[in-house]
Amino acid sequence: MQSPQIAALLDEPASLDEFWQRVTADGTPLVEPWRDDSRLVTFLWRGPARSTRVWWGLDVELEQMPGTDLWYATRVLPSDLRTIYCIAHDGEKGLPTDDRGRGRSHIDVLNPHREFFPGEPGDPDDPDAWLSLLSLPDAPGEPWIEPRPGVPAGTIVDAPLSPPVAVYRPAGIPTEGLPVLVVFDGWISRTVQRIPTILDNLIAAGEIPPVVALFVSNYAATRDAELTPGSEHARFITDELLPWARAELGAGADGRANVIAGVSRGGLAAAGIALRSPDCFGAVIAQSGSFWWPSDNSGALIREVDQRPPADIRFYLDVGIRETVSAPGGGPSQIDVNRSMRDALRRRGYSVSYAEYTGGHDYVNWRRTFADGLIAVAGVHAS
Repeated sequence: MQSPQIAALLDEPASLDEFWQRVTADGTPLVEPWRDDSRLVTFLWRGPARSTRVWWGLDVELEQMPGTDLWYATRVLPSDLRTIYCIAHDGEKGLPTDDRGRGRSHIDVLNPHREFFPGEPGDPDDPDAWLSLLSLPDAPGEPWIEPRPGVPAGTIVDAPLSPPVAVYRPAGIPTEGLPVLVVFDGWISRTVQRIPTILDNLIAAGEIPPVVALFVSNYAATRDAELTPGSEHARFITDELLPWARAELGAGADGRANVIAGVSRGGLAAAGIALRSPDCFGAVIAQSGSFWWPSDNSGALIREVDQRPPADIRFYLDVGIRETVSAPGGGPSQIDVNRSMRDALRRRGYSVSYAEYTGGHDYVNWRRTFADGLIAVAGVHAS
């Protein structure tokens, strides 16, 4: 499918400078009408390169206009899509580390909407990153992620534990007797996913009871090993972190009220811990859970659901409709394994809330749907 503006430019290449002046003023990408539930979206870049592509939440190869330095590609995309992307050249796979729009991987400099992913202090393998944001006209609202006037912010302090754990306490509420929310990938969950602000707003609105949140860091070099069912890290959660919360904060004593949450590999780990320790956690939020694990025996945790006695655990699962790439080792895609996990849990009688959003494997979707997950498994009306 071709953008009408690009089609006109191909018919009259001499008008490129005039076209680019208009693009520079209006911003990129071009978004044009198509059908009620979709838009024509055209990605553009000018400069010398052997190849150019848009990638991360999208994967789009750009074409060079003959005789010019203009690269372009048009795709029909759902009108409610929200995703992140960058522009990369000559096979580059690293993410942009600044917002200047330079280098072999960079933001879409004419797109004013961008997201900053701050590297975690103390993790040498987690540099800062910048990505451009594409939010089409019908993308869902994000009602819980911004601070609200009159809503007090909870406090966050570091716990004397290893690995690093940051503790969120709701504003003005004693922690004694509160349930615990354990969240993996604690740094990015706090900064990009904005879970502390989401908690502030949901608690103030009466959507969920007050909760103590424990944000557990997972450094890049050890993350996959830690977020594996049955790992020593899983033992740390059940045998060290929860007892510490009970002893030091008076929180988490009622295992059924506790929630464990994670994205991607963290969603796999959260589900695995709850299934194997249902006395510790009564609810799971798994966003785009990597249930294809392990790559040489895909779906092991899904099969484990059928082998274990059912427990009183509430699940929230979500995944993006664009998560269709095969898993490592050529296994089923993220969306396929999440559907399989949903079906396995429901067959065994678990309470499962399930959603598919228009987007990919990224935090700009997970930060919006996290509130949905909390309300589903821990809300005041949750069963």
